[in-house]
Amino acid sequence: MKSSISKNLILAIAGVVIALVSAMPGFAQVEQPSRIILQGTALVTKKSNDQTPSNEASKSGGLLVGYSYQFSRWFEAEGDYGYSRNTQNFVTIGGPSSVQADVHEATGVLVVHIPIRVERVQIYALGGAGALIFDPTEKFIGSGAERQTRAAFVYGGGANFRVTNHFGLRAEYRGHLYKVPDFGVDNFNLDKFTHLAQPSAGLVFQF
Repeated sequence: MKSSISKNLILAIAGVVIALVSAMPGFAQVEQPSRIILQGTALVTKKSNDQTPSNEASKSGGLLVGYSYQFSRWFEAEGDYGYSRNTQNFVTIGGPSSVQADVHEATGVLVVHIPIRVERVQIYALGGAGALIFDPTEKFIGSGAERQTRAAFVYGGGANFRVTNHFGLRAEYRGHLYKVPDFGVDNFNLDKFTHLAQPSAGLVFQF
């Protein structure tokens, strides 16, 4: 059931992005409206240790791959997929417990270009929504932990640095607000929202 929900969320996000892109070519006002983005990321999650049960996620690194389409001078739509692996550490009444999980990120955002005139630099802000899918590794499946999807609000900003007409660099920050995962285990249920900070840097291919 949870796997079906995860697939439906990803398909819904992909559908919104595809629909936006399909409707945009007639409004494009830039010569190279498409971008493919490859980034390395860091994931730093806020601790939720002021109650029992409590949660603290390990820091980790990952990858973020995206496609964007600039449909006007100021706006573009972007869809992204990210992957990382971390460990969710819980302290419950029964003692400490941990779940190592692959973290899949699927998001769709609207990018707004900020009118700051710096040669070969494009500053932007972004906002949108998506899903974080926490998939326990084989090592922890026996603990009763199940794959779980959490809806997430996404915000952030960054800068593109144009090196050539088709190639550039990107520095970016994203914040994710979502409910702490419990993997379907009652003892892990904090019923509380947390924040994931995701700074990143990488390459941009424009065409």
